[in-house]
Amino acid sequence: MKRSTLRWPATVALELWLPVLLLALWWFLSARSKSVYFPPLSSILTSFAHDWLNPAGLAKNLLPSLELLGLGFGLAVAGGVIIGVVLGMVPRLEDATRPLLEILRAIPGVALLPIFIVLFGIDVQMKVYLIAFGAFWPVLLNTIDGVRGIEPLLNEVSRVFRFSRVRRLFSIVVPGASPQIFAGARTALAISLIILVVSETVGANGGIGYFLLNAQRSFAINSMWGAIVALGILGYVLNIAFRVIERYALRWHRLQQARLESQP
Repeated sequence: MKRSTLRWPATVALELWLPVLLLALWWFLSARSKSVYFPPLSSILTSFAHDWLNPAGLAKNLLPSLELLGLGFGLAVAGGVIIGVVLGMVPRLEDATRPLLEILRAIPGVALLPIFIVLFGIDVQMKVYLIAFGAFWPVLLNTIDGVRGIEPLLNEVSRVFRFSRVRRLFSIVVPGASPQIFAGARTALAISLIILVVSETVGANGGIGYFLLNAQRSFAINSMWGAIVALGILGYVLNIAFRVIERYALRWHRLQQARLESQP
């Protein structure tokens, strides 16, 4: 307990020293800036506090984005895991669909924005589906690799003990593939954030992408930079939250690896 308590300050210091150093350099190097496009960091932070650190700003600029991100990312993870498990457990089906999967995953999600607008309009549904499409592929491919990489001995044991398919699925396949699934989901989260900003530039009346585009069009440079800062902070906070969930969900896996390493 004491070791983990002592480890936290060191971990936080290790992660924050570089951002703090860069912010300090940005502050001092931009303090006397007269450029319209590169204002002082003090002005940017003032706009950031005005636009984002109040209930009205959060409700209009952040909550719509979090709602879209949660729906799109959740749909991508659910679809990627379900289809990935099926394809991983049926190699012939995966081999038959692999060319199509490779073609589709090579297309950036943002490139399909016009097609999604034609298919689903410009409302929330289009944005959710676009985020889900872009974030789907890392989860799918990592799930397939995770299922394929399960120790063959475990599958043999399940056959010897005559596990049903459902029991084998939830006691061997999903737990064995979960490290790969979480790795794909972390990549998908970053992709979701990128597509979120792009999707909110069309037919939106709130959200980070809408605010960023509106600030750029109205030549509110300080607010534009403030939105970029807010986006960076949001990405960092989401990553920390994901790491906490991953650490808790895969605790059994780390304990298992520790036991294997401790064996002579």
